Amino acid sequence: MAKRILVVDDEQDIAEILQFNLKAEGYNVDVAFSAEEALPKIKDNVYDLLLLDVMMGEISGFGLAGLLKKDPVTAGIPIIFITALDGEEDTVKGLDLGADDYIPKPLSMKEVKARVRAVLRRSPTPALPRRGGEHLITFSPYGNQSISKASILSPSPTGEGWGGAGIVIDLSAKTVTVDGRTIILTHLEFEILAFLLQHKKRVYSRSELINRLWPQDTVVLERTVDVNITRLRKKIEPYGEHIKTKIGYGYYFDA
Repeated sequence: MAKRILVVDDEQDIAEILQFNLKAEGYNVDVAFSAEEALPKIKDNVYDLLLLDVMMGEISGFGLAGLLKKDPVTAGIPIIFITALDGEEDTVKGLDLGADDYIPKPLSMKEVKARVRAVLRRSPTPALPRRGGEHLITFSPYGNQSISKASILSPSPTGEGWGGAGIVIDLSAKTVTVDGRTIILTHLEFEILAFLLQHKKRVYSRSELINRLWPQDTVVLERTVDVNITRLRKKIEPYGEHIKTKIGYGYYFDA
């Protein structure tokens, strides 16, 4: 099934050029010319990706992203910001809001297509049936003496996630729970957490994480890794402190 994309830009010409070029790539593409027009479209449809212009009318692209990230229903939709702003502060602000990528204006359609492909490649795939916990990565701060494997892997009574203390990552459903609470992560946050948990105590430099977790055709600043790690630590509290910084070397998960 073709991926569905929403382009939101108050410059009609740019929105329609993006729509035309992305449709030529085989995507289903809708357009909206303001954040206000985009909101009902997002609520009424299932989108695989949003391309948001930053500088719009009453509600900016940043403002729209903030609203979407507060709603659990829309928080997981990947976002690429399209902007004429090129300052590091604005880039970091977009990343802090949970953006998956940034495309500067004036637009290169070749770059747009490459970045869209890259973000969609790392977007969640439909969940596979769970078979005996084989798709789960778990971390319990209490060790095997205080908590059993069975209690970690048992479904929670509410059906909202997996019960038990600690962190549980379901690789097939692309979900994370912390002490039984479902946590909303961006795609990159999910990949970073899963990777570090699978390689506990192994220190990875920023460049190693970029090479392993970001697509090869994406230009990434090392600062981007720091922003994602900082955001991830906050989201998995009280276990954020287990993602350690080895000064001068990189990051690791300390079990």
